[in-house]
Amino acid sequence: MSTKPSSYEVFDQDARERGSYSYTTDRLSSRTSNARINAAMFGFNLLAGKSVIDIGCGDGTYTAELFAGGADTVLGVEPGAEAVEVARRKNAPAGGRVPEFQVCNAYDLESLGRTFDVAVVRGVIHHIPDPLRGIRQMCKVARDILVIEPNGYNPVLKLIEKISPYHREHQELSYTRAKLAGWFAEAGATLQSHTYIGLVPFFCPDWMVRPLKAMEGLVESVPLVRTLMCGQVVMHFRSGSGTGENRQAHG
Repeated sequence: MSTKPSSYEVFDQDARERGSYSYTTDRLSSRTSNARINAAMFGFNLLAGKSVIDIGCGDGTYTAELFAGGADTVLGVEPGAEAVEVARRKNAPAGGRVPEFQVCNAYDLESLGRTFDVAVVRGVIHHIPDPLRGIRQMCKVARDILVIEPNGYNPVLKLIEKISPYHREHQELSYTRAKLAGWFAEAGATLQSHTYIGLVPFFCPDWMVRPLKAMEGLVESVPLVRTLMCGQVVMHFRSGSGTGENRQAHG
């Protein structure tokens, strides 16, 4: 009897066969969506001069971009060995600062033996079979945690999760902000602030990108509308752990 592969095994296969993930390819919708996510993350002003762990860094496409937010040191961790090798190749030294990468599961973060000022958890929790278990580990290795997740209040996203072959194969889910905040509260962290962002889907046709982007600012500015229509929720949690005492270990 065959066993269904885990989401990280499917992503690792993507890295092995394509050399990247579908959502990190150089298509207009992906570039636009990720630029909006970066702007939102940097807007929390948490990264400057800090040690950062990028949990679930994938193929490493976005890990080095954390330096643009002012990060001092960056470690990317990912359970898939193929993805980590791709990340290392993509971020080979070329005159600037580069992240460090290690193979590590979200359930085993304490095994790193290090703590960090900030954890970035970008599009990861909805792929973890036991989210609370992973969140407990996140809260043990970092004081401040930036979480970016698909917006579980968006009805279009919920429909896509059910009908899209890609989303089904990669076991894509989405959770409400309240559900995510509840898990973090159980792990001992408190929600400091949050925002709903983004109107451009990662995989939409190029012709849709510009009109959707033109509407994005208006949608994000109206409370109920943004809760139901934005594609991502960005949250800042504080755990009280990982105050950077081990920063010298990865400088």
